[in-house]
Amino acid sequence: MFFIYLMLNLFHPQLVVGTNSCEDMKYNKILVDRAEIIRESTYNISYPKLSGKYALHVVFAGEVDYTIDKRHITLVPGSFIFLNPGTCYTKSIDSATEVDTLTILFDPEFIINFESSGLLNANLLSDSSEVVKQRKIRLLESIYPLQGNIRFNLLQLVRQVEAEVCDPVLLMEYLNHTLLDYYDIYDSEVIKREASLQFLNGGTKTEILRRLSVARDYMVSNYRKRIQLDEIAQVSCLSVNHLLRTFKQAYQQSPHQFLTRIRLQQAKYLLKNTDYPVGEIVDIVGFECPSSFIRLFRNSFNVTPGQYR
Repeated sequence: MFFIYLMLNLFHPQLVVGTNSCEDMKYNKILVDRAEIIRESTYNISYPKLSGKYALHVVFAGEVDYTIDKRHITLVPGSFIFLNPGTCYTKSIDSATEVDTLTILFDPEFIINFESSGLLNANLLSDSSEVVKQRKIRLLESIYPLQGNIRFNLLQLVRQVEAEVCDPVLLMEYLNHTLLDYYDIYDSEVIKREASLQFLNGGTKTEILRRLSVARDYMVSNYRKRIQLDEIAQVSCLSVNHLLRTFKQAYQQSPHQFLTRIRLQQAKYLLKNTDYPVGEIVDIVGFECPSSFIRLFRNSFNVTPGQYR
């Protein structure tokens, strides 16, 4: 197992670097102030009963299964999840191909210092104080899209972790920017979507969005399967009609449209990163008809799957 320990204080940064690896697993770990950056590549591993810190989990290649309380989700490339301290969860990987992940564990004191630093006021949030208020209650634990600035910053973190020499000041800058980007995503994916729900009571809006996020996470985690609308409604504890109406309000698309988009994004990933034939990718991502898949792919990305590859 590979550990890199980096202890940082703002005035006397210290750097201690070491390297190690084994045949079926690479594990890099950096400590920066009260945060841990963990880079891992493996085929098979299980971590039971994790908890205690804010945890940001990212998957760059492959898939990782999580059990969060009683909920089962799967992280796929292009997504991440942010968990609250005290949330008990398990993490497991069982794959024929190598799975690449990044985990950042933030001590609650790190988050408090970040929020009191004034950096949030510089972020382009519609109401940063409202986001902070929401966080102090409980952040919505849901799958978020890995795109834009947060993806760029996390990829830079990966490069730093994999380098033999790490700059502690630069790492802190990337961590702060990652949190800024996360709060920005939280603002658009939670605060604004909650506000778009057509209910008068704020508590009702919060609860409905929580249930909708469960529905959305279920579709992301099971996109390969033939998912029925009634089972999505069942796992989210909503009637079918209520699910259709409120999902459209929050996400400006139907559950079917959302599921189709997830499948197309994963097909795009497989076309770029694997040698699977197009016909096999159609089956892997849950489409039933190759011709409809090609039509949807072309309409969404302005190229055919073959041209994209």
